[in-house]
Amino acid sequence: MRIVITGGTGNAGTALLKRLQRARSEEGADLDLVGISRREPDKDAAPYNGVQWHSLDVGDYKDRETLEKAVDGADAVVHLAWQIQPNHNRELLRRTNVAGTAHVLGAAKKAGVGQVVCASSVGAYSPAPKEQRTKEGWPAGGIKGSHYSVDKAAQERLLDSFAKENPEIVVARLRPALIFSGEAGSEVGRYFLGRVIPRLIPAKPMLPVLPIPKELVFQAVHSDDVADAYWRVLDRRAEGAFNLAAEPVLDPNALAWIFKARRQLPLPLPVLRAVVDVSWRLRLQATDAGWVDMAAGAPIMDTSRAHELLGWMPRRSSIEALTEILDGLGAGKGREASPPLTPRS
Repeated sequence: MRIVITGGTGNAGTALLKRLQRARSEEGADLDLVGISRREPDKDAAPYNGVQWHSLDVGDYKDRETLEKAVDGADAVVHLAWQIQPNHNRELLRRTNVAGTAHVLGAAKKAGVGQVVCASSVGAYSPAPKEQRTKEGWPAGGIKGSHYSVDKAAQERLLDSFAKENPEIVVARLRPALIFSGEAGSEVGRYFLGRVIPRLIPAKPMLPVLPIPKELVFQAVHSDDVADAYWRVLDRRAEGAFNLAAEPVLDPNALAWIFKARRQLPLPLPVLRAVVDVSWRLRLQATDAGWVDMAAGAPIMDTSRAHELLGWMPRRSSIEALTEILDGLGAGKGREASPPLTPRS
């Protein structure tokens, strides 16, 4: 099976390559792997070795011909490429994330690819009550105010149209919760906090008091578990949408335990949003207020479809995944061979 992976050097892409390399070596899978990224990794280092690499920007119209050549002959395309920064440049993000998806789908159709698997997100969903579990049939209309959510919803519409117009192609989309791993610590720090604040975070953060809105209830999953789901979708030629999240659901009580906080300080959501918005506009940190909107509005997902159809079960809990990313963030961990995952110096 020839598999083309866009965004192959990021957190999810690196985890997927590790999983596919294991399928090659331990499970006897006959896999021909092709990686696409804007910046090539160290091609002699695992898990990027034994992969044919192409350096291009999926959102750049000038690179469409190169993209089509890279996809030519593929049995499956896994589209992971997504840009979060610079989020002050809305036009650039939409070009990469939405136009880039359209370009990848167009190349897959032209190449006669039999299967397309796309990285969607819990952020694609419309707002839902936190006290219920939401299945894949919930509307994927996004959350107003979050550029990430709005673009994920636009990507979902592209996938809907593509699947309808190309019934001969198996189309799947995975909607994971927040994806964490220790080696993504430096990347997450740069993307969401900037280059200064992560240096001030201790390797084992402890907060005597945790100021947090009660609305911040969310899910998380380890990147290795997400990668295993991608492989199962590819191996089974599964189609449709799949929610991915580990247990337990993370709420203020769980976060207080993780941060060893002696008590919680209820913080009104509008106050948090205002602080984040002002600090972002002043470029003191890298997270815009839309991420607060998405965290407060995103649903709590039901993952039974992935369990039943893929036989997928996460090996790490959400607490383990979050603890690992906090450790990686504080220690500046990463992966030298990958430009996006470069450790903090």
